[in-house]
Amino acid sequence: MSTIAEDAGGGGAPAAPKPAAQPFRPPNMALTTIGLALASFMQVLDTTIANVSLPTISGNLGASANQATWVITSFAVSNAIALPLTGFLTRKYGEVRLFTLATLAFVVASFLCGIANSMGLLVVARALQGFVAGPMYPVTQALLISIYPPHKRGQAIALLAMVTVVAPIAGPILGGWITDNYSWEWIFFINIPIGIFASFVVGRQMKGRPEQLQSPKMDYVGLATLILGVGALQIMLDLGNDEDWFNSTKIVWLTIVAVLALTVFVIWELTEKDPIVNLRLFRHRNFTAGTLAMVLGYAAFFSIGLLVPLWLQRNLGYTALWAGLASAPLGVLPVLLTPFVGKYASRFDLRLLASFAFFVMASTSFLRSGFNLDVNFGRVAEVQLIQGLGVALFFMPVLTILLSDLEPHEIAAGSGLATFVRTLGGSFAASLTTWAWNQRTTVHHAQLTEHINAYDPAMQQTVNQLGRGDLQTGAVALNQMIGQQAAQIGFNEIFHLLGIVFLSIIVVVWFAKPPFAAKAGGGAAAGGH
Repeated sequence: MSTIAEDAGGGGAPAAPKPAAQPFRPPNMALTTIGLALASFMQVLDTTIANVSLPTISGNLGASANQATWVITSFAVSNAIALPLTGFLTRKYGEVRLFTLATLAFVVASFLCGIANSMGLLVVARALQGFVAGPMYPVTQALLISIYPPHKRGQAIALLAMVTVVAPIAGPILGGWITDNYSWEWIFFINIPIGIFASFVVGRQMKGRPEQLQSPKMDYVGLATLILGVGALQIMLDLGNDEDWFNSTKIVWLTIVAVLALTVFVIWELTEKDPIVNLRLFRHRNFTAGTLAMVLGYAAFFSIGLLVPLWLQRNLGYTALWAGLASAPLGVLPVLLTPFVGKYASRFDLRLLASFAFFVMASTSFLRSGFNLDVNFGRVAEVQLIQGLGVALFFMPVLTILLSDLEPHEIAAGSGLATFVRTLGGSFAASLTTWAWNQRTTVHHAQLTEHINAYDPAMQQTVNQLGRGDLQTGAVALNQMIGQQAAQIGFNEIFHLLGIVFLSIIVVVWFAKPPFAAKAGGGAAAGGH
């Protein structure tokens, strides 16, 4: 009787609980981490490595400069479409399998880019490369979080944060060096050994990791509206400046298609029982606040990364290589501080770290708003170096915050969705920044010239001196000087605004609430999906 009573839960001591399943750990953590980090570095690097090589590529393939920009646009469009599909793909194929397949597909696409003998083939190969690259970063993030114990998880996130910062900086420098010293094809061929190594190592090390696969039904309406809406939006943002924005019928139609398709997409995904993109993740407070802070912070950071090299080349006459070298100190402190940020950040309120990061980035933006045409290389590099302190403390805390209240099975989908929105934020920033700089330059050029009087003797003397006796040459030189000053004033205004944006993001960060320890603990560590 006593046995029956004990079995029924009455009277006797309760049965001992079953031991919890041990979280999966790869045989060699260091090797697995290197494989995952290399794959992410390769993928993020390819978003910028081809930028400086476009003139060479277009010349070799007999294409125009405008056609060559599709090498960048095709990658960005297909990448933006693939990112939010990460959650669906991980449910269907599992994180490890999706990582290895996507990485190997990236290798194949890189090879096709390198052997392309026409601009059309190169654009198609780049579109394929961008699409298969979409899930790589979010899945890498989910895998790193799952294999590290909770007290070391911050270091894993900090490592990926460093990759996010350093790879886009290294891309143009490495791309320029390879193109100048070898040939442009090698900016794609270098991916082949890296990708094969990363997929082989991760596949072997993560073999046997438990994954709970599902067979979700295909949400065709969600997929179609996603492709149509994001594709039209990304193309509109990439071509807007060249097409003079809404003065172009093409841009107007792209905008209409994007707005209608994305509106249908959002409504459908929020009401669909099994959506292809889980927008319900925004029900989590920290995910919403963290994603918003990430999008705004990355957009402003992306604007700086775009504007500073352009300004150095257009206004100060730097070559692409020297502009890259002047910008490069931005990555020094993130590389040096990553181990310490990952190890010790959890001892602090992550909102304080993120707030300090945005304060530093605001301060460096205000410093740049005081630049003039006489600023030297050292001063530019110094401000870039200081900004690196803010960057080092920006990505890891904000990433940790946005992932902190997701369920284990939501990590990959949440990372993909946050990266997707962040990518769109960068595209908006790129278009708006260059448009605003051109607009403000035009306005200030008009203001600076409206008081010039061709009949003023002092002005005639100045023009004569500039042209060394030739008035026409002098007038051209004077107009160039005024144009440079107008562009400098516009540059300063934009950086003053960016400083205000960074300070505003501090308010957003404080909408998040502790605790910030990710829930990825048991479930994610054991496979999660």
